Amino acid sequence: MSDEGITGRKADHLRLAIDDDVEVPLGSDGAFSGLRLVHQALPELDLADVDPSVTFLGKRLAFPLMVGSMTGGTAEAGEINRRLAEACARVGVGMFLGSQRVMLERPETTETFRVRDVAPEIPLVANIGAVQLNFGVTARDIRGIVDAVGADGVVFHLNAAQEAVQPEGDTRFAGLADKLADAVAAVGVPAGVKEVGAGLSRAAVERLAAMPLAFLESAGRGGTSWTLIEGMRAPKASDRRLGALFADWGIPTATSLLACVRWGRGIPVIASGGLRHGLDGAKAVAAGASLTAMALPLLRAAARSVDDAEAELLAFRDAFVTAMFLTGARTVADLRRVPLWIDPALDPDAPERAARAR
Repeated sequence: MSDEGITGRKADHLRLAIDDDVEVPLGSDGAFSGLRLVHQALPELDLADVDPSVTFLGKRLAFPLMVGSMTGGTAEAGEINRRLAEACARVGVGMFLGSQRVMLERPETTETFRVRDVAPEIPLVANIGAVQLNFGVTARDIRGIVDAVGADGVVFHLNAAQEAVQPEGDTRFAGLADKLADAVAAVGVPAGVKEVGAGLSRAAVERLAAMPLAFLESAGRGGTSWTLIEGMRAPKASDRRLGALFADWGIPTATSLLACVRWGRGIPVIASGGLRHGLDGAKAVAAGASLTAMALPLLRAAARSVDDAEAELLAFRDAFVTAMFLTGARTVADLRRVPLWIDPALDPDAPERAARAR
């Protein structure tokens, strides 16, 4: 790692995500292969009449996609954030910012997260690691980073596996749930909680659902592996081995999504974790998600240009609308009611039943 502390780590993360193979190996069908939509030969609607629009945090999205949390804190990351935000503004979707802890430690990095001038109307969500509440970060601090970038809300990310593998990771997670509940209630803007790619169990969902959350993001195993990335950037061979060992750690994307839908007490669910195109998005919505979030393909596209990021977003929309049409869903609400085949192995109750049987 470079000797620039947190900004060096940010640069490492960005370089590895753009240039290296950092995804959980799942085969050609990807994270949503265990979900199958049912084709309707008589959809009884015209393709032109499909309406994929939704609302999030009081703002309209042209289709139910948010750019997933990714980056910030360096000049290159700032340019990528601006390209992503401009692409979002062009097509009418929203954006989660990358972790803003660096703003608290190095306020001069704030500009790398500021995108409102290029995307004044999009839903924009700030981001902080929940574990930082155990290191002295307060609700007032968090409200400060929200206001500094003009965000509409904030997401607290949970990343125990990443922190455990990261050589300089923050692993003091004891007592965090109560502090998180207090912060969510006190921050003064809509707040959500997400995993970063290891998923949410039933126990975690039930604990989180007791908080006054505006959304849950399921972020299961199936996309970018932050444990793998941390291992790849570790200077010690033992840490690299640990990262590789836990590269595919976590709850599968579809299982985490179903747990959030089933036990989230009606809190809107954002599906993520290996989302790669609009067909994945349609499957996720049919499984009960209100929105979806996609990161890595958009990061790599934005590293090239705004136009490439826009093209990736439009390709997602086209596939999503096509899936709606082929399932007879005129609206996103209709899509949430269409038939969906779910691999029984992905049932979030299955691992707990197996554990109880032993």
